[in-house]
Amino acid sequence: MLGGYRRLPTEPNSHGGDEEVPSHSSEVDDDTVSVVVLEEEAHVGVKKVEAALQVYGRYSRWVLFASLALASFVYSLDASTTSAYLTFATSSFGEHSLIGAITVVQSLIVAVGKPVIAKIADVSSRGTAYVTVLCFYVLGYSVIASAPSVGAIAGGIILYAIGNTGLQLLTQIVIADITTLTWRGLVVSLAAAPFIINGFIGPNISSAIIENLGWRWGYGMFVIVMPLVLAPLITTLLWGERKAKKLALVDSLLSSTRSRARSLSHYSQASQRSEIGFRLSYTILKQRLRRIAEQLDLVGLVLLGAAVSLILLPLTMSVRGSLKSGPIIAMLVVGVASLGVFAYWDIRVAKVPVIAPRFVRNRSVILAAFIGFFDFMSFYLTFTYLYSFVLVVKPWSLINATYFIQIQSVGLTFSGIIAGISMRYLHRYKYVLIIGLIVRFVGVTLMIHSRGADSSDVELVATQILQGLGGGLAAISSQVGAQASVTHADVAIITALVLLLTEIGAATGNACAGAIWSNTMPGNLDKYLPWLTEEQRAELYGSITSVTSLPRGDPVREGVIQAYDDTMKVMVIAAIVVSVLPMLLALGMPNWYLGDKQNAVDDTDLDGRKSVETESGGSEVGNANGGDMLRTADPVA
Repeated sequence: MLGGYRRLPTEPNSHGGDEEVPSHSSEVDDDTVSVVVLEEEAHVGVKKVEAALQVYGRYSRWVLFASLALASFVYSLDASTTSAYLTFATSSFGEHSLIGAITVVQSLIVAVGKPVIAKIADVSSRGTAYVTVLCFYVLGYSVIASAPSVGAIAGGIILYAIGNTGLQLLTQIVIADITTLTWRGLVVSLAAAPFIINGFIGPNISSAIIENLGWRWGYGMFVIVMPLVLAPLITTLLWGERKAKKLALVDSLLSSTRSRARSLSHYSQASQRSEIGFRLSYTILKQRLRRIAEQLDLVGLVLLGAAVSLILLPLTMSVRGSLKSGPIIAMLVVGVASLGVFAYWDIRVAKVPVIAPRFVRNRSVILAAFIGFFDFMSFYLTFTYLYSFVLVVKPWSLINATYFIQIQSVGLTFSGIIAGISMRYLHRYKYVLIIGLIVRFVGVTLMIHSRGADSSDVELVATQILQGLGGGLAAISSQVGAQASVTHADVAIITALVLLLTEIGAATGNACAGAIWSNTMPGNLDKYLPWLTEEQRAELYGSITSVTSLPRGDPVREGVIQAYDDTMKVMVIAAIVVSVLPMLLALGMPNWYLGDKQNAVDDTDLDGRKSVETESGGSEVGNANGGDMLRTADPVA
């Protein structure tokens, strides 16, 4: 038994024996089926997308793919440019040291928001979820572009993070909806392919905007661009859902039990409304809101978000010696206690928990989530202050420094495509995952030597290329491995859960980097610049522009470079230690067979119909929930 999914005969290997790995012929056990049926009302969005796939013709499918490609291009342009603006935005208010805290808050929102958005997409529809997160995205960037203080920037980033994580997650979910396991890795990697182009275009755009228009315009332009780009995608999704609804295809995919229950509920509510009127309507509204809260597990999400925030924020916002202060200790204790309460709530109380028991028992999901956690933690330990580091330490122009910071994204995208092609022909993902994590480990390890001011530029660039290449192989393969291990009804939420823990790993890495920075950098500045006043050192600590305005060779800048070097050394050592763990976890991942089905645990096609074997040896295709079946031809002997 593997996370509620039962193994059936495995794929034959090249030597004629059976591989001891899960295959595409696995099926879901009875307990899991009963749980999924009970949660069916929380999966209406899945049935809507399966029904929509039955009405899409050749042209509408191509419009859908083209819309995803256009949206992915703008996502990558956003990521390739706005990451450079935050350094200058915080420095303009003299708060450069708050980058760590702001990125932690952003990572927390990105992490905790994923399950909420996934459940909205499941409960309502993919198109509705897109509209919701787009509103947050536009509002967030509007607030940042007009921010009068660093606090307003932080508030705007919170709103933007909700929208951005939703757009990214929904793209992954829609790709999983419309692709089989054989092609999914390649399509996911191609969705990120614009990073290869924007990795070079982005730095030119961001540098030009910073030098001529200012960082506010860098954020503000996406308020206009993103809605225009997403309009075709959202229109196509909503059109397909509406047409499928008119043809009654959604109801045909729902189980008979669900349909009967809904009919009885409608009859009961109608009769009661006629008797009681407004008061009953208000009661029904409260019941519906309570049901939605149960389906989203809002209590569990609030507890999880509070726990992670109270644990990580004190770390990144602390200064020397403050970790021993009463308020910091109190926040950490309450955070750990909240984590325990969340575990109890999800296990014992929640009707539709964020982390369902069957996911905890699923080795593929759990290991993929923790691989992402430690991999991202290692990455952000070195990346959080890397842009600031190269601006101060290296005599590079602004555009060259921005090119450098995009190297990992370009490498990750390129190797992601290689991973997708490999999985297409190998029909396995585990080999790709392990190789990727090893390459990434080598790249992190080499940073211990290349971080100094006198190190070779080529060596420093090579470390980022290796990390990008390894990261792309690992990210695509681990995501496909997790999605292969669950039914279509669970794809959205387990994708969100894997990315949830991955983003918490990013927040942890940001928090640790912020803690290292705030607890070592002031002391290093004292050590290497003892002749400056405390106010002068505080200015150098709080604003990167006060450092980069000094020429190389100036005693003050050289002292700051030595301080940066010592601080970065601590971050790199911590990252090396953490990056060992994903390699060990990857060894335990089941090596699912990636076939021409939606997943590897049942025989369901993309449109929700299921192939089953008949007594005569032929096959039938029908509703995965037990609906009418269409007989197909017997296989040729």
